[in-house]
Parts: sequence; structure tokens; C-alpha cells
Amino acid sequence: MPWDPSQYLKFAGHRLRPAVDLLNRVNLESPAIVYDLGAGTGNVTELLATRWPDARIIGIDDSEEMLRQAAERAVNIEWEVGDIGSWSPKEPAELIFTNAALHWIGDHTDLFTRLMSSIAVGGVFAVQMPRNFGALSHTSISEAALNGPWRSKLDPLLRPAPVEPPPFYIDLLSPLASSLDVWETEYQQVLTGDNPIKEWTKGTWLKPLLDALDEPERSDFENAYAEIVAKAYPKQTDGTTIFPFKRMFIIAQR
Repeated sequence: MPWDPSQYLKFAGHRLRPAVDLLNRVNLESPAIVYDLGAGTGNVTELLATRWPDARIIGIDDSEEMLRQAAERAVNIEWEVGDIGSWSPKEPAELIFTNAALHWIGDHTDLFTRLMSSIAVGGVFAVQMPRNFGALSHTSISEAALNGPWRSKLDPLLRPAPVEPPPFYIDLLSPLASSLDVWETEYQQVLTGDNPIKEWTKGTWLKPLLDALDEPERSDFENAYAEIVAKAYPKQTDGTTIFPFKRMFIIAQR
């Protein structure tokens, strides 16, 4: 789907923090080539280039809009438009780093097995994925989609939770890894703005549904969701909104 970089980056700080937490757990001295799979706007890719300044850094994403913005800001990084669901390195990779991307791809058994198998001996497969799909921020999208005149258009676009619980990935990757670390963190994000949860999901999970509608249905659906999610996440006395958000992390070394 076409991405809107400006909408996605409204919460750049909160979206960047899990990538930093993942990067801090990657124990590699000086990889020659580093791949950022699902590079998006490139802010995480730039962190990889700072961490390993002598490495060849390659950011891969299927969004030309995102990479165009990334290329304007970071010319010392190679940017490639490609389908991350079918991508594989030309030779075994020392590091594949992927932050908040693989949950958009189906069949994690095949995807994770293939990517892990492409890691060189001693190399690392580092993954962060949101696992917040059972929260009201996301279930309210389905509620709004199924309770309006737009139901027939939006029902086929609703997806089940795309990320499995941690034991799934432990069982899948353990036979391929010399060491494996899997953990979850729930970030207590303090957001500002009139309806920040709606604005957050508008940059990710809500966007395909909005794109499927024309005006005035698009605005009517967005308003219906906004009303539901505002009640689910009421403002604090200081006007901020607390948005708990769970993420899963994987560090798998060959």
C-alpha cells in the first residue's frame, strides 16, 4: 500500500525507541554489510550507519515514497525498492535488522525460516514487531468497519493478528540458531493531541481501510473510529493520553 511518511513520522520518537532498544542488543563488532529490511523513512537505517560507519548499509523497502524521503536525508546509505516478503541477500548476511516491518508479511513460518537461513555463521537476525493487535486501538478499527454502511468494502480488508506469541518464534528459530533471545516490552507511551490514538493508527493499521473509501465515506468512517477509540483511551487530567503498546523482540545468532 502507498505510505504517507508525514503521517507515520508524527510519532517518530515513540516509533524509534524500540529500534534503539533492539540495536543495543545486537552484539556484532564490525559487520561488512548491514541490511535494514523495511527501512521506511530511513531514520533507523541512519542509526545503523552511525553504529557501523565502515559498513555498507543497505535499506530496503517497497515504498518509493518512504525511500525518496530517506534518500534526501542520507546519501551515504544505499536504498533499494523491493518486496521484503520475497527478498533474500545475494550471499549470506552478517546482519539483517528489521524494525516494525515483518508483521505486514504473511506466512511467518516460511518468512522467518528463509531469512534466518540466509544469515552467515556468526551473523545476527534482529527483529522487532508490534504485538498490540488485541488492544482496543486495533480492535476498535474492526468495530467501526463492521458497523457502518462501508462494511462490504472494509470487511475483506480486516486482518487477523499477524504476529504469533513468542513461543512460536522460539520453536521456529531455535533449530537454526546458536543463541536466541526473545522478549516483549509494553511501552507506556504518553501522547499529546486531540485524538492521538486515531492519529497513530492512521499512519499504520487504519490506513488501508481509509484508502479503500472515497469521500464522504472516508471521513465518516474515520470519525466513527475516532469516537470509539477516544472513549477507549480517555485523556489524563493534564490532557495527555496514555497508549500502552506491546512489542516483541528477537535476536537470533547463527
